[in-house]
Amino acid sequence: MNDIMGKFERGAGILLHPTSLPSKYGIGELGGKIFDFIDFLADTKQKYWQILPLGPTGYGDSPYQSFSSFAGNPLLLSIELLIEMQIIDESKIDLPEFSSKSVEYGRVISFKDHILKLAYNEFQDSSSHPQDEFSEYKDSQDKWLQQYAVFMTLKANTGLKPWYEWPEQYQNPDNPEIQQFIHDHRDEVDYYQFLQYLFQMQWDAVHTYASQKGISIIGDIPIYVAYDSADTWGNQSLYLMDESGGLKYVSGVPPDYFSATGQLWGNPIYNWEKCEEEGFQFWTKRVSRTLELVDLIRIDHFRGFEAYWQVPAEATTAIDGKWVEGPGESIFKQLRKNLGDLPLIAEDLGVITKPVTELRKSFGMPGMKILQYAFSKSKDSTNGYLPHNYEENTIVYSGTHDNDTSMGWWATAPREIKEHFIQYTDSDQTDIISDMMRLGHSSVADVSMLPMQDLLRKKSSSRMNFPGKAFGNWQWRFDFHELKEDWKSELLEMTETYKRY
Repeated sequence: MNDIMGKFERGAGILLHPTSLPSKYGIGELGGKIFDFIDFLADTKQKYWQILPLGPTGYGDSPYQSFSSFAGNPLLLSIELLIEMQIIDESKIDLPEFSSKSVEYGRVISFKDHILKLAYNEFQDSSSHPQDEFSEYKDSQDKWLQQYAVFMTLKANTGLKPWYEWPEQYQNPDNPEIQQFIHDHRDEVDYYQFLQYLFQMQWDAVHTYASQKGISIIGDIPIYVAYDSADTWGNQSLYLMDESGGLKYVSGVPPDYFSATGQLWGNPIYNWEKCEEEGFQFWTKRVSRTLELVDLIRIDHFRGFEAYWQVPAEATTAIDGKWVEGPGESIFKQLRKNLGDLPLIAEDLGVITKPVTELRKSFGMPGMKILQYAFSKSKDSTNGYLPHNYEENTIVYSGTHDNDTSMGWWATAPREIKEHFIQYTDSDQTDIISDMMRLGHSSVADVSMLPMQDLLRKKSSSRMNFPGKAFGNWQWRFDFHELKEDWKSELLEMTETYKRY
Protein backbone atom coordinates (compact mmCIF):
# COMPACT_ATOMS: atom_id res chain seq x y z
CA MET A 1 0.00 0.00 0.00
CA ASN A 2 1.44 3.38 -1.04
CA ASP A 3 -0.68 5.48 1.31
CA ILE A 4 -0.35 9.15 0.47
CA MET A 5 -2.34 10.19 3.53
CA GLY A 6 -3.75 8.96 6.80
CA LYS A 7 -7.36 7.98 7.46
CA PHE A 8 -9.87 10.82 7.82
CA GLU A 9 -11.50 11.30 11.21
CA ARG A 10 -15.14 10.26 11.24
CA GLY A 11 -17.14 13.44 11.00
CA ALA A 12 -19.72 15.55 9.23
CA GLY A 13 -19.61 18.87 7.47
CA ILE A 14 -21.19 21.47 5.21
CA LEU A 15 -20.34 22.38 1.63
CA LEU A 16 -20.52 26.15 1.11
CA HIS A 17 -18.36 28.49 -0.95
CA PRO A 18 -17.64 31.88 0.71
CA THR A 19 -19.26 33.79 -2.17
CA SER A 20 -22.65 32.48 -0.96
CA LEU A 21 -22.39 34.10 2.47
CA PRO A 22 -24.51 37.14 3.40
CA SER A 23 -23.06 40.65 3.20
CA LYS A 24 -24.31 44.05 2.10
CA TYR A 25 -21.54 44.31 -0.49
CA GLY A 26 -23.07 41.98 -3.08
CA ILE A 27 -21.00 38.86 -2.38
CA GLY A 28 -19.82 36.81 0.60
CA GLU A 29 -16.69 38.21 2.21
CA LEU A 30 -13.80 37.18 4.46
CA GLY A 31 -15.17 39.01 7.46
CA GLY A 32 -18.31 39.37 9.56
CA LYS A 33 -20.71 36.60 8.56
CA ILE A 34 -17.99 34.11 7.67
CA PHE A 35 -17.11 33.90 11.37
CA ASP A 36 -20.80 33.46 12.19
CA PHE A 37 -20.86 30.55 9.75
CA ILE A 38 -17.87 28.94 11.47
CA ASP A 39 -19.64 29.41 14.82
CA PHE A 40 -22.68 27.64 13.35
CA LEU A 41 -20.45 24.72 12.27
CA ALA A 42 -18.95 24.51 15.74
CA ASP A 43 -22.34 24.79 17.48
CA THR A 44 -23.65 21.83 15.46
CA LYS A 45 -20.41 19.86 16.05
CA GLN A 46 -19.38 19.77 12.42
CA LYS A 47 -15.76 18.83 11.74
CA TYR A 48 -15.48 19.84 8.10
CA TRP A 49 -16.20 22.87 5.94
CA GLN A 50 -15.77 22.30 2.21
CA ILE A 51 -15.24 25.16 -0.24
CA LEU A 52 -14.62 25.53 -3.97
CA PRO A 53 -11.33 26.86 -5.43
CA LEU A 54 -10.43 30.25 -3.95
CA GLY A 55 -8.75 31.75 -7.01
CA PRO A 56 -9.72 34.95 -8.87
CA THR A 57 -12.55 34.01 -11.20
CA GLY A 58 -12.41 34.51 -14.95
CA TYR A 59 -14.61 33.10 -17.72
CA GLY A 60 -18.21 32.60 -16.62
CA ASP A 61 -17.31 33.65 -13.04
CA SER A 62 -16.34 30.04 -12.43
CA PRO A 63 -13.96 29.13 -9.60
CA TYR A 64 -12.82 26.34 -11.94
CA GLN A 65 -11.72 28.90 -14.56
CA SER A 66 -9.39 31.03 -12.48
CA PHE A 67 -6.75 33.53 -13.56
CA SER A 68 -4.37 31.79 -11.13
CA SER A 69 -4.12 28.55 -9.13
CA PHE A 70 -2.10 30.40 -6.50
CA ALA A 71 -3.84 33.74 -5.97
CA GLY A 72 -6.95 34.48 -3.92
CA ASN A 73 -10.13 36.07 -5.24
CA PRO A 74 -10.12 39.83 -4.45
CA LEU A 75 -13.93 39.87 -4.70
CA LEU A 76 -13.95 38.04 -1.35
CA LEU A 77 -12.04 40.81 0.44
CA SER A 78 -14.00 42.20 3.38
CA ILE A 79 -14.79 45.88 2.97
CA GLU A 80 -15.76 46.07 6.65
CA LEU A 81 -12.32 44.84 7.73
CA LEU A 82 -10.63 47.40 5.48
CA ILE A 83 -12.76 50.10 7.10
CA GLU A 84 -11.67 48.82 10.54
CA MET A 85 -8.03 48.96 9.40
CA GLN A 86 -8.66 52.57 8.30
CA ILE A 87 -7.51 51.72 4.80
CA ILE A 88 -10.90 52.83 3.49
CA ASP A 89 -12.91 55.86 4.59
CA GLU A 90 -16.49 54.59 4.86
CA SER A 91 -17.82 58.03 3.98
CA LYS A 92 -16.29 57.66 0.51
CA ILE A 93 -18.22 54.48 -0.25
CA ASP A 94 -21.31 54.96 -2.40
CA LEU A 95 -22.91 51.60 -1.68
CA PRO A 96 -25.33 50.32 -4.35
CA GLU A 97 -28.27 48.13 -3.40
CA PHE A 98 -27.22 44.57 -4.19
CA SER A 99 -29.35 41.44 -4.35
CA SER A 100 -29.22 39.31 -1.20
CA LYS A 101 -30.25 36.22 -3.19
CA SER A 102 -27.57 36.09 -5.87
CA VAL A 103 -24.19 37.51 -6.82
CA GLU A 104 -24.52 40.11 -9.58
CA TYR A 105 -20.96 39.64 -10.74
CA GLY A 106 -20.78 42.51 -13.23
CA ARG A 107 -21.93 45.09 -10.67
CA VAL A 108 -19.88 43.56 -7.83
CA ILE A 109 -16.67 43.55 -9.91
CA SER A 110 -17.13 47.20 -10.89
CA PHE A 111 -17.94 48.29 -7.33
CA LYS A 112 -15.16 46.37 -5.62
CA ASP A 113 -12.49 47.30 -8.15
CA HIS A 114 -13.24 50.97 -7.48
CA ILE A 115 -13.19 50.54 -3.69
CA LEU A 116 -10.02 48.43 -3.66
CA LYS A 117 -8.15 50.97 -5.77
CA LEU A 118 -9.14 53.64 -3.27
CA ALA A 119 -7.82 51.38 -0.51
CA TYR A 120 -4.51 50.89 -2.31
CA ASN A 121 -4.04 54.62 -2.81
CA GLU A 122 -4.79 55.29 0.86
CA PHE A 123 -2.39 52.53 1.93
CA GLN A 124 0.40 53.94 -0.24
CA ASP A 125 -0.16 57.55 0.83
CA SER A 126 -0.31 56.95 4.59
CA SER A 127 2.76 56.34 6.75
CA SER A 128 0.53 54.77 9.42
CA HIS A 129 -0.01 51.59 7.40
CA PRO A 130 2.44 48.64 7.61
CA GLN A 131 4.49 49.14 4.43
CA ASP A 132 7.21 46.85 5.79
CA GLU A 133 4.71 43.99 6.19
CA PHE A 134 3.63 44.41 2.59
CA SER A 135 7.24 44.35 1.40
CA GLU A 136 7.96 41.26 3.49
CA TYR A 137 4.90 39.54 2.06
CA LYS A 138 6.05 40.20 -1.50
CA ASP A 139 9.54 38.90 -0.69
CA SER A 140 8.15 35.79 1.01
CA GLN A 141 6.14 34.59 -1.97
CA ASP A 142 7.44 32.39 -4.73
CA LYS A 143 7.58 33.47 -8.36
CA TRP A 144 3.80 33.13 -8.65
CA LEU A 145 2.95 36.47 -7.02
CA GLN A 146 5.02 38.66 -9.34
CA GLN A 147 4.00 36.62 -12.38
CA TYR A 148 0.31 36.84 -11.49
CA ALA A 149 0.49 40.60 -10.82
CA VAL A 150 2.27 41.23 -14.13
CA PHE A 151 -0.29 39.04 -15.93
CA MET A 152 -3.22 40.98 -14.47
CA THR A 153 -1.53 44.33 -15.24
CA LEU A 154 -0.94 43.29 -18.84
CA LYS A 155 -4.55 42.16 -19.06
CA ALA A 156 -5.76 45.52 -17.75
CA ASN A 157 -3.60 47.34 -20.31
CA THR A 158 -4.66 45.26 -23.32
CA GLY A 159 -8.40 45.75 -23.09
CA LEU A 160 -8.85 42.65 -20.86
CA LYS A 161 -7.96 40.42 -23.80
CA PRO A 162 -6.70 36.87 -23.15
CA TRP A 163 -2.91 36.62 -23.14
CA TYR A 164 -2.76 34.77 -26.46
CA GLU A 165 -4.26 37.87 -28.13
CA TRP A 166 -1.79 40.31 -26.59
CA PRO A 167 0.96 42.00 -28.67
CA GLU A 168 3.53 39.34 -29.52
CA GLN A 169 6.25 40.79 -27.29
CA TYR A 170 4.04 40.22 -24.22
CA GLN A 171 2.87 36.69 -24.99
CA ASN A 172 5.90 35.11 -23.33
CA PRO A 173 6.91 36.21 -19.81
CA ASP A 174 10.58 35.57 -20.63
CA ASN A 175 10.66 38.18 -23.39
CA PRO A 176 12.90 41.17 -22.51
CA GLU A 177 10.07 43.62 -23.22
CA ILE A 178 8.28 42.33 -20.12
CA GLN A 179 10.88 43.87 -17.82
CA GLN A 180 10.41 47.27 -19.42
CA PHE A 181 6.63 46.87 -19.06
CA ILE A 182 7.05 46.11 -15.34
CA HIS A 183 9.25 49.20 -14.94
CA ASP A 184 6.67 51.38 -16.69
CA HIS A 185 3.73 49.96 -14.71
CA ARG A 186 5.31 49.35 -11.30
CA ASP A 187 2.43 50.90 -9.40
CA GLU A 188 -0.20 48.76 -11.15
CA VAL A 189 1.82 45.59 -10.56
CA ASP A 190 2.09 46.55 -6.90
CA TYR A 191 -1.69 47.02 -6.76
CA TYR A 192 -2.37 43.41 -7.73
CA GLN A 193 0.23 42.22 -5.22
CA PHE A 194 -1.40 44.42 -2.57
CA LEU A 195 -4.74 42.69 -3.13
CA GLN A 196 -3.06 39.32 -2.52
CA TYR A 197 -1.45 40.69 0.64
CA LEU A 198 -4.90 41.66 1.91
CA PHE A 199 -6.36 38.32 0.88
CA GLN A 200 -3.65 36.40 2.71
CA MET A 201 -4.17 38.48 5.85
CA GLN A 202 -7.95 38.08 5.86
CA TRP A 203 -8.02 34.41 4.86
CA ASP A 204 -5.39 33.52 7.48
CA ALA A 205 -7.68 35.00 10.14
CA VAL A 206 -10.58 32.89 8.85
CA HIS A 207 -8.47 29.73 8.67
CA THR A 208 -7.05 30.27 12.16
CA TYR A 209 -10.53 30.84 13.63
CA ALA A 210 -11.84 27.67 12.01
CA SER A 211 -8.89 25.68 13.40
CA GLN A 212 -9.50 27.07 16.87
CA LYS A 213 -13.11 25.88 16.60
CA GLY A 214 -12.01 22.39 15.53
CA ILE A 215 -13.12 22.84 11.91
CA SER A 216 -10.95 21.48 9.09
CA ILE A 217 -11.33 23.25 5.75
CA ILE A 218 -11.49 21.08 2.63
CA GLY A 219 -10.20 23.00 -0.38
CA ASP A 220 -10.34 22.13 -4.07
CA ILE A 221 -7.77 21.81 -6.86
CA PRO A 222 -9.12 21.50 -10.40
CA ILE A 223 -7.00 19.11 -12.46
CA TYR A 224 -6.86 21.67 -15.27
CA VAL A 225 -5.99 25.36 -15.29
CA ALA A 226 -7.69 28.03 -17.40
CA TYR A 227 -6.28 28.82 -20.83
CA ASP A 228 -6.40 32.54 -20.04
CA SER A 229 -4.44 32.36 -16.80
CA ALA A 230 -1.08 33.25 -15.33
CA ASP A 231 -0.58 29.48 -14.88
CA THR A 232 -0.69 28.88 -18.64
CA TRP A 233 0.98 32.13 -19.70
CA GLY A 234 3.88 31.55 -17.34
CA ASN A 235 4.36 27.82 -18.02
CA GLN A 236 3.62 27.35 -21.70
CA SER A 237 5.96 24.40 -22.20
CA LEU A 238 3.80 22.34 -19.80
CA TYR A 239 0.81 22.30 -22.18
CA LEU A 240 0.07 20.92 -25.65
CA MET A 241 0.26 24.23 -27.49
CA ASP A 242 1.84 25.38 -30.74
CA GLU A 243 4.61 27.99 -30.94
CA SER A 244 2.12 30.84 -31.20
CA GLY A 245 0.30 29.79 -28.02
CA GLY A 246 -2.61 28.15 -29.81
CA LEU A 247 -4.12 25.01 -28.31
CA LYS A 248 -3.77 21.67 -30.07
CA TYR A 249 -6.25 19.91 -27.79
CA VAL A 250 -8.69 20.90 -25.05
CA SER A 251 -10.21 19.19 -22.05
CA GLY A 252 -13.68 17.78 -21.55
CA VAL A 253 -15.59 14.61 -20.78
CA PRO A 254 -17.57 12.29 -23.07
CA PRO A 255 -21.39 12.15 -23.12
CA ASP A 256 -22.60 11.49 -19.58
CA TYR A 257 -25.33 12.00 -16.98
CA PHE A 258 -25.19 15.78 -17.49
CA SER A 259 -24.95 16.08 -21.30
CA ALA A 260 -25.67 13.94 -24.36
CA THR A 261 -22.84 15.68 -26.26
CA GLY A 262 -20.37 15.52 -23.40
CA GLN A 263 -18.84 18.57 -21.76
CA LEU A 264 -16.34 20.71 -23.66
CA TRP A 265 -14.38 22.46 -20.91
CA GLY A 266 -11.79 24.02 -23.21
CA ASN A 267 -8.85 23.97 -20.78
CA PRO A 268 -5.34 23.31 -22.09
CA ILE A 269 -4.19 19.69 -21.95
CA TYR A 270 -0.94 19.04 -20.07
CA ASN A 271 2.21 17.92 -21.80
CA TRP A 272 2.58 15.23 -19.15
CA GLU A 273 5.98 14.08 -20.44
CA LYS A 274 7.36 17.59 -19.94
CA CYS A 275 5.71 17.84 -16.51
CA GLU A 276 7.37 14.59 -15.45
CA GLU A 277 10.76 15.68 -16.81
CA GLU A 278 10.54 18.70 -14.50
CA GLY A 279 9.67 16.52 -11.51
CA PHE A 280 6.06 17.75 -11.48
CA GLN A 281 7.30 21.01 -9.96
CA PHE A 282 4.26 22.99 -11.10
CA TRP A 283 1.95 20.50 -9.42
CA THR A 284 4.13 20.42 -6.33
CA LYS A 285 3.85 24.19 -6.03
CA ARG A 286 0.07 24.10 -6.62
CA VAL A 287 -0.51 21.54 -3.88
CA SER A 288 1.91 23.22 -1.48
CA ARG A 289 0.28 26.61 -1.99
CA THR A 290 -3.23 25.20 -1.54
CA LEU A 291 -2.18 23.56 1.74
CA GLU A 292 -1.12 26.99 2.98
CA LEU A 293 -4.78 27.98 2.70
CA VAL A 294 -6.71 24.82 3.64
CA ASP A 295 -6.29 21.60 5.62
CA LEU A 296 -7.37 18.99 3.08
CA ILE A 297 -7.67 18.99 -0.69
CA ARG A 298 -10.28 17.53 -3.03
CA ILE A 299 -8.73 16.89 -6.45
CA ASP A 300 -11.36 17.63 -9.05
CA HIS A 301 -11.62 15.17 -11.99
CA PHE A 302 -9.23 12.66 -10.43
CA ARG A 303 -9.94 10.14 -13.18
CA GLY A 304 -7.94 12.40 -15.57
CA PHE A 305 -4.70 11.27 -13.93
CA GLU A 306 -5.33 7.71 -15.12
CA ALA A 307 -6.80 8.65 -18.51
CA TYR A 308 -8.26 11.91 -19.78
CA TRP A 309 -10.67 12.88 -22.56
CA GLN A 310 -8.67 14.80 -25.20
CA VAL A 311 -10.67 16.82 -27.73
CA PRO A 312 -9.26 18.50 -30.87
CA ALA A 313 -9.12 22.25 -30.26
CA GLU A 314 -11.30 23.02 -33.27
CA ALA A 315 -14.16 20.74 -32.10
CA THR A 316 -17.49 22.32 -31.16
CA THR A 317 -18.59 19.50 -28.83
CA ALA A 318 -16.77 16.87 -26.77
CA ILE A 319 -18.13 13.94 -28.79
CA ASP A 320 -15.06 13.64 -31.05
CA GLY A 321 -12.56 13.29 -28.21
CA LYS A 322 -10.62 10.20 -27.20
CA TRP A 323 -9.21 8.69 -24.03
CA VAL A 324 -5.45 9.25 -23.57
CA GLU A 325 -3.30 7.69 -20.85
CA GLY A 326 -2.47 10.06 -17.99
CA PRO A 327 0.56 10.25 -15.69
CA GLY A 328 -0.85 7.64 -13.30
CA GLU A 329 1.19 6.73 -10.24
CA SER A 330 4.20 8.82 -11.24
CA ILE A 331 2.70 12.17 -10.25
CA PHE A 332 1.52 11.01 -6.82
CA LYS A 333 4.81 9.28 -6.06
CA GLN A 334 6.62 12.51 -6.93
CA LEU A 335 4.23 14.63 -4.86
CA ARG A 336 4.78 12.37 -1.87
CA LYS A 337 8.54 12.53 -2.41
CA ASN A 338 8.46 16.33 -2.63
CA LEU A 339 5.88 17.08 0.07
CA GLY A 340 5.44 13.99 2.24
CA ASP A 341 2.06 12.50 3.15
CA LEU A 342 -0.81 14.52 1.75
CA PRO A 343 -4.48 14.88 2.80
CA LEU A 344 -6.06 14.31 -0.61
CA ILE A 345 -9.60 13.36 -1.62
CA ALA A 346 -10.19 11.92 -5.08
CA GLU A 347 -13.23 13.23 -6.92
CA ASP A 348 -13.92 9.94 -8.66
CA LEU A 349 -17.33 10.64 -10.20
CA GLY A 350 -18.35 10.05 -13.79
CA VAL A 351 -16.99 7.29 -16.03
CA ILE A 352 -14.84 5.40 -13.52
CA THR A 353 -12.91 2.33 -14.64
CA LYS A 354 -11.15 -0.31 -12.59
CA PRO A 355 -7.69 1.27 -13.22
CA VAL A 356 -8.97 4.62 -11.86
CA THR A 357 -10.19 2.93 -8.68
CA GLU A 358 -6.92 1.00 -8.35
CA LEU A 359 -4.92 4.23 -8.71
CA ARG A 360 -6.99 5.92 -5.98
CA LYS A 361 -6.76 2.96 -3.63
CA SER A 362 -3.05 2.44 -4.20
CA PHE A 363 -2.44 5.82 -2.57
CA GLY A 364 -5.09 5.45 0.13
CA MET A 365 -7.22 8.35 -1.05
CA PRO A 366 -10.90 8.40 -0.12
CA GLY A 367 -13.35 8.55 -2.99
CA MET A 368 -16.74 10.24 -3.23
CA LYS A 369 -20.30 8.92 -3.14
CA ILE A 370 -23.39 10.92 -4.17
CA LEU A 371 -26.73 9.90 -2.69
CA GLN A 372 -28.67 11.38 -5.61
CA TYR A 373 -27.03 8.70 -7.78
CA ALA A 374 -27.95 5.84 -5.44
CA PHE A 375 -31.50 5.13 -6.52
CA SER A 376 -32.26 3.45 -9.83
CA LYS A 377 -35.45 2.46 -11.60
CA SER A 378 -34.40 -1.18 -11.40
CA LYS A 379 -33.86 -0.96 -7.63
CA ASP A 380 -30.33 -2.32 -8.21
CA SER A 381 -28.96 -3.34 -4.79
CA THR A 382 -25.40 -3.47 -6.20
CA ASN A 383 -25.36 0.26 -7.01
CA GLY A 384 -22.11 1.54 -5.49
CA TYR A 385 -23.75 4.77 -4.37
CA LEU A 386 -26.15 2.93 -2.02
CA PRO A 387 -24.86 3.28 1.55
CA HIS A 388 -24.82 -0.45 2.30
CA ASN A 389 -22.11 -0.82 -0.36
CA TYR A 390 -19.76 1.84 1.06
CA GLU A 391 -16.24 1.30 2.29
CA GLU A 392 -14.87 3.30 5.22
CA ASN A 393 -12.44 5.34 3.10
CA THR A 394 -15.28 7.35 1.57
CA ILE A 395 -16.78 10.84 1.61
CA VAL A 396 -20.56 10.81 1.09
CA TYR A 397 -22.58 13.79 -0.15
CA SER A 398 -26.29 14.25 -0.72
CA GLY A 399 -25.16 16.19 -3.81
CA THR A 400 -22.31 18.45 -4.92
CA HIS A 401 -22.06 21.92 -6.46
CA ASP A 402 -22.60 20.29 -9.89
CA ASN A 403 -25.87 18.60 -8.89
CA ASP A 404 -29.35 19.97 -8.57
CA THR A 405 -30.33 20.66 -4.98
CA SER A 406 -31.75 17.53 -3.36
CA MET A 407 -35.18 19.16 -3.16
CA GLY A 408 -34.92 19.92 -6.89
CA TRP A 409 -33.73 16.38 -7.58
CA TRP A 410 -36.70 14.92 -5.70
CA ALA A 411 -39.19 17.20 -7.47
CA THR A 412 -38.09 15.95 -10.89
CA ALA A 413 -37.13 12.33 -10.08
CA PRO A 414 -39.03 9.64 -12.04
CA ARG A 415 -41.65 7.67 -10.14
CA GLU A 416 -39.54 4.48 -10.12
CA ILE A 417 -36.60 6.28 -8.50
CA LYS A 418 -38.85 7.78 -5.84
CA GLU A 419 -40.27 4.33 -5.14
CA HIS A 420 -36.76 2.92 -4.73
CA PHE A 421 -35.86 5.77 -2.36
CA ILE A 422 -39.00 5.24 -0.27
CA GLN A 423 -38.45 1.49 -0.10
CA TYR A 424 -34.78 1.88 0.88
CA THR A 425 -35.28 4.60 3.50
CA ASP A 426 -38.79 3.72 4.72
CA SER A 427 -39.48 7.41 4.11
CA ASP A 428 -42.88 8.96 4.75
CA GLN A 429 -41.79 11.77 2.35
CA THR A 430 -42.33 14.40 5.05
CA ASP A 431 -38.73 15.63 4.76
CA ILE A 432 -36.49 13.87 2.24
CA ILE A 433 -33.51 15.97 3.38
CA SER A 434 -33.77 14.39 6.82
CA ASP A 435 -33.88 11.00 5.14
CA MET A 436 -30.79 11.73 3.05
CA MET A 437 -28.90 13.17 5.99
CA ARG A 438 -29.61 10.05 8.00
CA LEU A 439 -28.45 7.85 5.11
CA GLY A 440 -25.12 9.64 4.92
CA HIS A 441 -24.51 10.16 8.63
CA SER A 442 -25.40 6.59 9.60
CA SER A 443 -23.15 5.04 6.94
CA VAL A 444 -19.59 3.77 7.40
CA ALA A 445 -18.28 6.64 5.25
CA ASP A 446 -15.62 8.57 7.14
CA VAL A 447 -17.16 11.93 6.27
CA SER A 448 -20.79 12.86 5.52
CA MET A 449 -21.24 16.22 3.75
CA LEU A 450 -24.36 18.27 3.10
CA PRO A 451 -24.49 21.28 0.75
CA MET A 452 -25.86 24.32 2.55
CA GLN A 453 -28.70 24.46 0.00
CA ASP A 454 -29.88 21.04 1.15
CA LEU A 455 -29.76 21.95 4.82
CA LEU A 456 -31.92 24.99 3.94
CA ARG A 457 -34.32 22.81 1.88
CA LYS A 458 -33.72 24.93 -1.23
CA LYS A 459 -35.32 24.20 -4.61
CA SER A 460 -33.63 24.05 -8.03
CA SER A 461 -33.47 27.84 -8.31
CA SER A 462 -30.71 27.74 -5.69
CA ARG A 463 -28.51 25.38 -7.67
CA MET A 464 -24.84 26.49 -7.68
CA ASN A 465 -23.74 25.16 -11.08
CA PHE A 466 -25.26 23.56 -14.15
CA PRO A 467 -22.49 21.65 -16.01
CA GLY A 468 -22.41 22.54 -19.68
CA LYS A 469 -24.06 25.93 -19.10
CA ALA A 470 -21.47 28.68 -19.62
CA PHE A 471 -23.12 31.56 -17.80
CA GLY A 472 -25.52 32.20 -14.92
CA ASN A 473 -23.81 29.84 -12.47
CA TRP A 474 -22.04 30.35 -9.11
CA GLN A 475 -24.49 33.07 -8.03
CA TRP A 476 -26.48 31.59 -5.15
CA ARG A 477 -26.51 33.38 -1.78
CA PHE A 478 -28.43 32.89 1.45
CA ASP A 479 -29.19 34.67 4.70
CA PHE A 480 -28.98 33.21 8.18
CA HIS A 481 -32.62 33.99 8.90
CA GLU A 482 -33.42 31.16 6.44
CA LEU A 483 -31.75 28.63 8.76
CA LYS A 484 -34.48 27.32 11.05
CA GLU A 485 -33.61 26.32 14.60
CA ASP A 486 -35.26 22.93 14.02
CA TRP A 487 -32.86 22.22 11.16
CA LYS A 488 -29.85 23.22 13.25
CA SER A 489 -31.06 21.02 16.09
CA GLU A 490 -31.60 18.07 13.77
CA LEU A 491 -28.10 18.49 12.27
CA LEU A 492 -26.59 18.48 15.76
CA GLU A 493 -28.71 15.51 16.85
CA MET A 494 -27.75 13.38 13.84
CA THR A 495 -24.10 14.34 14.20
CA GLU A 496 -24.17 13.19 17.82
CA THR A 497 -26.33 10.11 17.20
CA TYR A 498 -23.95 8.71 14.58
CA LYS A 499 -20.79 9.81 16.44
CA ARG A 500 -19.54 12.25 13.87
CA TYR A 501 -18.37 14.80 16.45
